[in-house]
Amino acid sequence: MLRQLRTALRTGIVTEPVAPGGELERVGERLTSEIARLFGRSLAIRQVDAGSCNGCELEITGLTAPQYDLERFGIHFVASPRHADCLLVTGPVTRNMAEALRRTWQATPDPKFVVAVGDCGRDGGLFRGSYAIVGGVADVVPVDAVIPGCPPSPAALLAGLLEAIGRRSR
Repeated sequence: MLRQLRTALRTGIVTEPVAPGGELERVGERLTSEIARLFGRSLAIRQVDAGSCNGCELEITGLTAPQYDLERFGIHFVASPRHADCLLVTGPVTRNMAEALRRTWQATPDPKFVVAVGDCGRDGGLFRGSYAIVGGVADVVPVDAVIPGCPPSPAALLAGLLEAIGRRSR
């Protein structure tokens, strides 16, 4: 145990410093101003897993980590669709989740918008044509924006949310 402690003390901190004022900050500032202009408050997102492999969920969870800190941009994840402004849907829609996704969409108050995340959310992705898959998110509920990628990075997710909000304002 002392050997491990000595090694840790000798090595020091090995993480990379965060670059201030990068692309993430610029996108975040634009996102904050668009959210304030459109909603006058923070944006509440309900994330729905419609049958994914959890790759997109890992990246979405990364948005809440200290490096991205989604909440500083005025975006919050909520537990109920009744409190949401946006549905962030991941994965191809399985037959078992199609009705649940429809009901979640119906429970979300207007005005609302839906963002399909990942290649699977766009059109079923790798699972397209499977007997267990209905298709992409747009085959079940109206989709306002798509964030492509398998899985999309947290920065791509932020840029996609900014694009979806921009479409919403038009």
